[in-house]
Amino acid sequence: MSNSTVINGPILPISDHWSWQQDGACSTLPSELFFFPDGERGQLRLRREIAAKAICFNCPVIGICRDFALTAHEPYGVWGGLSEVQRVAQYD
Repeated sequence: MSNSTVINGPILPISDHWSWQQDGACSTLPSELFFFPDGERGQLRLRREIAAKAICFNCPVIGICRDFALTAHEPYGVWGGLSEVQRVAQYD
């Protein structure tokens, strides 16, 4: 398996492509804060989403994270301060 990847042009080392995640405000937090359990709805889901977005708000890599999620069409969780529904709206 190669230790590099192609991202819109030149070949980049995989670590260069993903290293921004280490700088994320979420990097040391449980993923459950950003990815919702199956079937979670209503106020529980809304509170979890608000809490996740509050963490994103002060994140130094929020723009990179958001761009990644939109480019990758990330289907789950809060990325770059955007919920699943908000990202889908960006695709249209």
